[in-house]
Amino acid sequence: MQTLRVILLIAAGFVLAACGADGEPIQPTASLGVGVGSSGTHVGGGVGFWRGGLGVYLGV
Repeated sequence: MQTLRVILLIAAGFVLAACGADGEPIQPTASLGVGVGSSGTHVGGGVGFWRGGLGVYLGV
């Protein structure tokens, strides 16, 4: 539950920064993946942002 709270806070910060109030808007990205295989089910995801040529991505 603590991890979900941290991810939601980071995502909220990206959304707030993406409004572009201080200049060029930041382009937020998010992804979620679910995989099923012989060893079980796997869930992963991440959030990130791009601004110009710089990108930051946090995946779980």
